[in-house]
Amino acid sequence: MKQSLFRAFADLRFAITVLLIIASCSIIGTIIEQDQSIETYKLNYPLTNKVLGFLSWDIIVKFGLDHIYKTWWFLILILIFGASLLTCTFLQQVPSLKIARRCQFFRTIDQFSRLKFSKQLKNININQILFKIKENQYSIYQQKNIIYCYKGLIGRIAPLIVHFSMILILVGSIIGSLGGFKAQEIIPKTETFHIQNILSNGQLTSITPASARVNDFWITYNQQTTVNQFYSDVSFLNDFGTEINRKTIFVNSPAKYNGINYYQTDWNLIGLRIKTDYFTTAQYPLINIANKQEKIWLSWIPIDNMLDNGFTVLINNLQGYCSFYDKSGLFLGNLELNETIKLKSSITLIDIISSTGLQIKTDPGIPIIYTGFGFLMLSTLISYITYSQIWIVQNRKKVFIGGNTTRAKFDFELEFFRVTK
Repeated sequence: MKQSLFRAFADLRFAITVLLIIASCSIIGTIIEQDQSIETYKLNYPLTNKVLGFLSWDIIVKFGLDHIYKTWWFLILILIFGASLLTCTFLQQVPSLKIARRCQFFRTIDQFSRLKFSKQLKNININQILFKIKENQYSIYQQKNIIYCYKGLIGRIAPLIVHFSMILILVGSIIGSLGGFKAQEIIPKTETFHIQNILSNGQLTSITPASARVNDFWITYNQQTTVNQFYSDVSFLNDFGTEINRKTIFVNSPAKYNGINYYQTDWNLIGLRIKTDYFTTAQYPLINIANKQEKIWLSWIPIDNMLDNGFTVLINNLQGYCSFYDKSGLFLGNLELNETIKLKSSITLIDIISSTGLQIKTDPGIPIIYTGFGFLMLSTLISYITYSQIWIVQNRKKVFIGGNTTRAKFDFELEFFRVTK
């Protein structure tokens, strides 16, 4: 009964079925946004207007479709697939490799009829044939009048490496799901922050306390005034607030400290520092009124103590200037940093206060996954090595020779012809 169970797990059809189920679940996890707030799912998958006629937010939450890759049933599917690979490795691939390493002599002439390439030679010196076979990098074994030759045995290891690499990828995925986390922080420049806004984390996640400071944030633009790159200058601090490490991060170039990765993901403008005749330097908040095509921020700058007279300020970039409009919406001009404009009073733009969005995450399974993909690429290269076999039986003055190969049959046919011509 145990043997039947193990052989059922090692069956290729069973493994493919489980793999298709995992792939289908992964497709669902790609279509449905993962690790979002419940309000997001209520907005996008309402009860009154179900997606595809059946998909609503309560079904998504009930079956864990909002975090598929961390659900118990998805992890069980991965474990079953891994068990299938292991049993297939030990019950099929390892014995197959052992058989390939043996000297598989042909004892009778009838065995040559099963080969695709075979020939009968007369009045030929067998040593000449063996010399040509040796020139083609074959290993030769002989017992009296029977000879067995093979080359490319390393190509038979490729399936074992494939199974090993896939198991590594599955183990890395499980470790990442159970031990990783993802957080999102919006930090004004010059401010110190801690990891607080956790978006998702695994059941076994242990978040190391960490603090950092955003020294500066800036954006570079190209000649068409479109965004070229975002930059954040970040300092990593110890428990006493002393800087230990410092790095400027930008998109596709994260910082890594204490096993935690910091990615540049978003940005925002939160205020203006302006000096007027009626006030000392004051800070005015900016309100984001952005649409999908463009980000725009708005603020109101009073010019007297009544606060009902003033100017509207619009800004849509971080190039160091903002635009002023009066109460009726008439454009008055642009004001750059440290520049003073004379309207009804003197107004000086001191600073544009920005904030940067950092995605903070760790995935302890990533090194294992990368190692698995490395072995998978190695197995692909090894699989191109052809495993070829040649058998020779000498019967009196007749020599029977035949061969077989796992791939590149045309090349083997040419090689077999050169050996026997």
